[in-house]
Amino acid sequence: MIARQRRLAALKETVPEINPGEAFELQSRGAILVDIREPDEIAAGSPLSAERIVRGFLELRIENKIPSLDQAVLVMCAGGTRSLFAARDLQELGYTDVYSVAGGFNAWKNQGLPVDTPRVLTPAERERYGRHLTIPEVGEDGQARLLNSTVLMVGAGGLGSPAAFYLAAAGVGTMILIDDDVVDRSNLQRQILHTDDRVGTPKVESARATLTALNPAINIVTHNTRLTSANVDELFTGVDVVVDGSDNFATRYLVNDACVKLGIPNVHGSIFRFDGQVSVFWPGYSERRGPCYRCLFPEPPPADMAPSCAEAGVLGVLPGIIGTLEAIETVKILLAIGDPLVGRLMVYDALRQRFTELKVEHNPECPRCGDGPRVTEYVDYVEMCAVA
Repeated sequence: MIARQRRLAALKETVPEINPGEAFELQSRGAILVDIREPDEIAAGSPLSAERIVRGFLELRIENKIPSLDQAVLVMCAGGTRSLFAARDLQELGYTDVYSVAGGFNAWKNQGLPVDTPRVLTPAERERYGRHLTIPEVGEDGQARLLNSTVLMVGAGGLGSPAAFYLAAAGVGTMILIDDDVVDRSNLQRQILHTDDRVGTPKVESARATLTALNPAINIVTHNTRLTSANVDELFTGVDVVVDGSDNFATRYLVNDACVKLGIPNVHGSIFRFDGQVSVFWPGYSERRGPCYRCLFPEPPPADMAPSCAEAGVLGVLPGIIGTLEAIETVKILLAIGDPLVGRLMVYDALRQRFTELKVEHNPECPRCGDGPRVTEYVDYVEMCAVA
């Protein structure tokens, strides 16, 4: 006991301590507060805007959260003891402006300072998503963000199948599926959500059965209907990301126009025989102004120039590649990590096993997201496009 007291006294000589009020003031001026408590402790609350890094992973993950060694760092535990040891370790890593919050979270809460109650993963969720939790860019906070997210899937067919399957596995908490078609035996060559015994059943119900069997904890909402100008606003409201897996131009333009209007990122995929394309159409992206679908294709082609998959054919494996890339882009957007395909069109040639990336600029004269948009109302292009 005496040795411990001496150790703490020595730490206090090298690690500056500040009270919660001072910590809150420094945080408001740009200092980063790091809560090092365990997940069961954080369940009771955590300081608002704090970075949460479990003590055992602090040295491994701190540089991903705080790359600058000159950044002011405030370390907090429950009572102010563990934070002294953690702050000392950060000093040894090279951080030059580190403080320990005296009294820890208990004192912070007692002083009535802002507290956030984060979503804490259950033991079952920690087991299921364990490989995510070890990735610094995801971790518990990122997984909780996925579980709190809502993704809308337009189409439960070739592209929607792999995209939905992997997003359900990743733990996207609410998935909305829109499709008015039924399972046909010709779908089974590529649409992996469906099975032979479900031929003739609505695709959204077949998809729900598969996704629920994979991850029964997530919420699957189904709409056995066609997306139209009459229902698109209602269906898209409150959605974080839209994944477009449609196979016709009428729906693609409607998805684009609704996403531009509502400010929702539109993860786009398309396939044709041996070729596929993936991009993210998101004019509201904060890092750079991205294009929308109409920046690339202002108007749909004539019907005789737009064959459906049924007419043109598609290699069965191809949707798996493109749909999976759509799922990756969706996860990146939900976690706010990496560089999404905004302003970039990724083109895949399966015969040559080659990816080509094309730059797509925002078009100031775009009829939908340009400086003087001409398309301000939804347009139903159904009769102009060839649909299977």
